Amino acid sequence: MNTPARVLLVLPMYGGSLPIGRYCADALARLGHSVEVFEAPAFHGAFTALGDLRVTADRLAFLENSFLQVVSQAILAKAETFEPDLVLSLAQAPLSQQALKRLRRDGVATAMWFVEDHSLFTYWRAFAPLYDYFAVIQIVPFFERLQEIGCDKLIYLPLAAAPEFHRPLELSPVERRQFGSDVSFLGAGYPNRRRAFLQLLNFDLKIWGTEWEGEPALAERVQRAGARIPPEEAVKIFNASAVNLNLHSSVRAGELVPKGDFVNPRTFELAACGAFQLVDQRELMDELFAPGELETFVNMDELKEKIAYYLAHPDKRAAMAARARERVLRDHTYERRMGTLLDYIAKDRPGWPRQRGAGDPSLAELPEDLREQVGALLERLRLPADVPFADLVSALRREQGKLSDLETSLLFLDEWKKQYDKS
Repeated sequence: MNTPARVLLVLPMYGGSLPIGRYCADALARLGHSVEVFEAPAFHGAFTALGDLRVTADRLAFLENSFLQVVSQAILAKAETFEPDLVLSLAQAPLSQQALKRLRRDGVATAMWFVEDHSLFTYWRAFAPLYDYFAVIQIVPFFERLQEIGCDKLIYLPLAAAPEFHRPLELSPVERRQFGSDVSFLGAGYPNRRRAFLQLLNFDLKIWGTEWEGEPALAERVQRAGARIPPEEAVKIFNASAVNLNLHSSVRAGELVPKGDFVNPRTFELAACGAFQLVDQRELMDELFAPGELETFVNMDELKEKIAYYLAHPDKRAAMAARARERVLRDHTYERRMGTLLDYIAKDRPGWPRQRGAGDPSLAELPEDLREQVGALLERLRLPADVPFADLVSALRREQGKLSDLETSLLFLDEWKKQYDKS
């Protein structure tokens, strides 16, 4: 796909797909596309405040639905202003059915990356048919179920890592003491994890993350009293731990090591950090990693055995972690995922995305001194040399801080063009 696209990316108000959405926005910009992000998290405080009104359940449901309709209208207003080639939603994005119908009527392509387990989060049944493209992290039987409700433009798009963020770090001795341990786990206290980790108390184990209350035997292993860990510190934990446990979640307490299909984002993030991990085997894992790139386990006995083995063999940990990192950098980045998605859409829609800025002067036509200044600005904004003028202005308006003389002139020119076009 050679033509840059204009993408309106709609974030969820909260949840696990929120950071994924931000990684997608950064990846699209690095690929040379013009990206506008709808910051749904800005509305989350007002939405949660509705729950403090002490009204009846049916009235609260009405208020919450009305609020989400207003947010959807705000997304449509953003789309009318930005004129995107694609509206891309992450799972749980507050885009209503009515708004999706409006975008389809207006000829704006829509896509959702459904980065959730379809068996637990079933709202896809109502929304998937309204998206032009539906990207998923599961295949069987999800593809068949989507096709049964009229979705035929499906793409398998596994999760990924953001190597500019998930990367090896040089930690200070203080940071290694604070974040490090022989064995660590970062994540929520799902029932299977609670029971599984009770079997690992003979190791130097630290548990990070939320929802671990009510398990006294694990209480002293849970760090910071179960506070939420920001992504920046998560990367430090990955780097500081000798063995990172990566046990996929299950709501069934009796199933300590779930036999699931999709591979969670932690698998790719740990690998991108060059951190060693022990991850439970997944059905779709063999398509993503080759033998010798990840160390897996299928039950608790095997997990305990491999923890002990790899703690005693740091050289083997380092070699496997290096191979996993190499694989992720090559095949499993958000840039690769966004490129795959947009190529799929472009192949399905001849002439998409439409050419913009046909009458704009090219960089080569500018005077030499101005050409150098504009070229430096485009490089800083991560925009291609042939970016349409409207997309350059859009990127400038998202910048913060004091404007340079060049930036001020370009924004003034944009206002002049708008006035000229009206006359």
